[in-house]
Amino acid sequence: MTDTVRVELQPLGTAFEVPRGTPLRDALFARGVEFPCGGKGICRGCRVRVLRGEAPPSSADTEGLTPAEVSEGWRLACRLRAGGPLVLEVAQWEVSILSDDTPFEFEPGTGHGIAVDCGTTTIVAQLVDLATGRVLAVQSSLNPQARHGADIMSRVQFATAGDGLRTLASLVRKEIGRLIRGLLEAPGAGDEPLRRVTAVGNTVMHHLFGEIDVTPLARVPFRPDRDGPLTFAPRDLGWDLPGGPPVRFLPCLGGFVGSDILAGLLATGLHGSGDLVALADLGTNGEVVLGTREKIWAASTAAGPAFEGARISMGMRAATGAISEVSVEGRALRCSVLGGVAPRGICGSGLVDAAAAGLELGRIEPSGRLAGGELTVAPPVRITQADVRELQLAKGAIAAGFRILLERAGAKAADVKRLWLAGAFGNYINRASARRIGLLEFPLEVIRPAGNTALRGAKMALFGDDAEFAAVRSRVEHVALAADPKFMDLYAEAMAFPSA
Repeated sequence: MTDTVRVELQPLGTAFEVPRGTPLRDALFARGVEFPCGGKGICRGCRVRVLRGEAPPSSADTEGLTPAEVSEGWRLACRLRAGGPLVLEVAQWEVSILSDDTPFEFEPGTGHGIAVDCGTTTIVAQLVDLATGRVLAVQSSLNPQARHGADIMSRVQFATAGDGLRTLASLVRKEIGRLIRGLLEAPGAGDEPLRRVTAVGNTVMHHLFGEIDVTPLARVPFRPDRDGPLTFAPRDLGWDLPGGPPVRFLPCLGGFVGSDILAGLLATGLHGSGDLVALADLGTNGEVVLGTREKIWAASTAAGPAFEGARISMGMRAATGAISEVSVEGRALRCSVLGGVAPRGICGSGLVDAAAAGLELGRIEPSGRLAGGELTVAPPVRITQADVRELQLAKGAIAAGFRILLERAGAKAADVKRLWLAGAFGNYINRASARRIGLLEFPLEVIRPAGNTALRGAKMALFGDDAEFAAVRSRVEHVALAADPKFMDLYAEAMAFPSA
């Protein structure tokens, strides 16, 4: 009989059993714990706290954590083994799903289709009735590639060494295939034939899904050799789908501007607008788009992971225990915590609010200098000088990117009639705080959250064809910010906070 031990995770309320002595990395990853540095033990991002049980600190623990953290029971999950029963506090986040049920116009068809948003962190898939446009089922999961790095450049690095590309391609294909099987077996799925599968994602996800060499994405000028549409038969991907429907991964727009942004254009209607309209996806690889039905400019900028809570001393994703909102009452800070529990970290929207509040209270100077070196948001959560610098780097990159695009369009921020904010961060962020810190230099009244435009656009693409996507792509000019001589000066300028 196998000698197994029980591992319980708090505050997630889940438990599982593994053989005694087993490394816990894979088991924890399957339950929502990410390993931002790919399990190398150097980033501290996978910390867990031993609440009950014995887990002697490893050398990586003593080198990567402070003595106080080690004595309080904190360990790096990527080095943890189950020597006996354990109760662990997970210091990261729960998997959040941003599905989308926004109605859209379409030409009815027959049968079913499946839309997939292949995100760097989360994969979401929906089964769609092509006659009605109704979503019949939803499946989601963590992208299993994240065990080899949470950010896209870590995966590019992994994919360029040894058998890394094949490994990452196999992982994501198997996971999407599993989600598709779940959709087809879901209650209410019916027995209509599956006509097509459409997927979208950033340029790296596009390449890794297609098992395309990512080496050009690892060096200047970061221009892929192949970024057009990908079409597969299910059997080519190891999927057994009835009827063998075609599987399409939509084309990228250039550089690190992927098909998730093409889907965003479809979802927001930017490509058909008579007015000047903008779109922003504020993730680690921030994408900014500006244009009308006549001409569209698109760029990507390495904003860094601050908007997702990473590289922030007490940062986390928007999940239970995350401070998501901060406001000033009198001379004090008031916080909202997701899940109504005690705060254990701060997510991107909370960080933006905290910085805006710090500016209002005079605790943060326009230069970014933080009085006293740290700002307590709500005990025990605080932001440090290094956290403020990370935020400045992120917001400066986005602001500078938009300034370049506005210059290309011969326009000013006041000329933009609508700015759509895509993704989860765009749904949470306080527009006034974003403007106060200089992240979004547009009138408040034009800024609107747009939800998961990647998934919505992927659904709309189920009713379109390659000619339509080619027509949209032909109007898009990809702007390589790194090649623009003004970008670095604008970036340095945009890192400062507005004085008022």
